[in-house]
Amino acid sequence: MTALWLLVTSAPAAAELRFSDRPEVFLNDHELTVQAVLLGAIPPSLHESLHSGVTTHIRFYVELWQYSRFWVNQILQARMVERQLTYNVVTKEYKVVPTAGEQREPYVTKDLREAQRVASEIRGLKLGRSAVLNPGELYYVRVRADVSLGGVNTFLTRMTGEAEETDWIRSTLLTVTRTQ
Repeated sequence: MTALWLLVTSAPAAAELRFSDRPEVFLNDHELTVQAVLLGAIPPSLHESLHSGVTTHIRFYVELWQYSRFWVNQILQARMVERQLTYNVVTKEYKVVPTAGEQREPYVTKDLREAQRVASEIRGLKLGRSAVLNPGELYYVRVRADVSLGGVNTFLTRMTGEAEETDWIRSTLLTVTRTQ
């Protein structure tokens, strides 16, 4: 019973996983695109496991919502982008590989900071065509991320420090029509 109490009351070291700011949402060429940057993408508690060869997964959850002043907000689009970060002990190289939600070539580097930068940025993620959105309505985008060893993100892995996640962050309210 004491061990269970210690597990529940103990928290991992100060979580540094957070977004740099609100997600940036753009209306480019009739496409709705999102950009966000995750800070502290690989927490120090995961460095030892990463350097011993355990794969680290970084997942981004991006949602487009329609705002309703008098009723419940409605989700219109949801996307997940997942990347794996691995370390090759023999060649001493980090490799960032997209596994879901995007089409990119794997990125290989010898610098951990560079690998973190590539793994932690969402640039130009397309949420869909703006033509299907009602110009008279308001919209917003929510973004959340989690980082975990081996892709397992549960209550227990977060308590033991093998996974971390951010809170949902929300963009400002958006309109489809442009004003000048």
